[in-house]
Amino acid sequence: MQTENKEFIGIDVSKKTLDIAIGQNGAFETIDNEPKVIRHFVSSLEQKNISQVIIESTGGLEMPVIKALSEASIPVALINPARVRHFAKATGLYAKTDRLDARILALYGKSIELRPYSPPSEEKLELSDLGSRRRQLLEIIVAEKNRFQAMPRLQEHIKKHLTWLLEEVQEIEAKIEALLISSEEWKEKRELLISCKGVGKVTAFTLLAELPELGSVNRKEIASLVGVAPMNHDSGRRRGKRTTHGGRSKVRSVLYMATLSATRYNPAVRKFYNRLIENGKKKMVALVAAMRKLLTILNAMIKNKQLWQADFA
Repeated sequence: MQTENKEFIGIDVSKKTLDIAIGQNGAFETIDNEPKVIRHFVSSLEQKNISQVIIESTGGLEMPVIKALSEASIPVALINPARVRHFAKATGLYAKTDRLDARILALYGKSIELRPYSPPSEEKLELSDLGSRRRQLLEIIVAEKNRFQAMPRLQEHIKKHLTWLLEEVQEIEAKIEALLISSEEWKEKRELLISCKGVGKVTAFTLLAELPELGSVNRKEIASLVGVAPMNHDSGRRRGKRTTHGGRSKVRSVLYMATLSATRYNPAVRKFYNRLIENGKKKMVALVAAMRKLLTILNAMIKNKQLWQADFA
């Protein structure tokens, strides 16, 4: 049960402003989304009896206010916008304005017990950004290679651009390597991860950057975080198909590629995958189950600080 005399604050974040609602019926104000203004606002909250501040994930625009709140030891919850919209509709609130969104966030925090959010360190943010930039450049390289074939008259120009792009990828990979080497914790975890057949350097650094919970939660929680946990669709006597939903897409993408490799070279995952296929499961269903299997193995390896062994699974 939530403490009644504590306030829940909802903050709707945009590029230029923060719309702040104190509970469902309390004060409302709009401030600039700038560090100096945010610091002044956070200092004013230190006098209040606050249970939690609820903020939607907005692609990074929310990080300055989250950082300031965390430094002031004010509890913060970072939530998926889709969940808030479903909650709003469930309570009959279909309208959408910045003021109303902030009120709904406060109500959502009061109604549902939310996990406190701890902002990642600067190093983790940098690693995540480098990984994202590497992925973007690789997508551009694929597009340019396609244009190279389609535009014979511009091949020399495209070739120069491809050379520059490949150099940029190499530079980013060198920065990622330097960042990983600088941390004893990351070095140890990476060695554990890449000891598992099917897991390469890209999968390892993506897991380190995007899935810090790896090794600290149980297998069901880690599968849910990534979005490979099966969800039931049953009603009465009907037994619907199990599906997966949500989760961290960056992690899921690299885990998919790692699992494709693991179904060939990792004996535990290969045996598990082949058994599902033999039992009549569709290939994609079996592959998602194998992703969950591989993730469970990696989670246990990090938790127990144990290198991969043939009989580990």
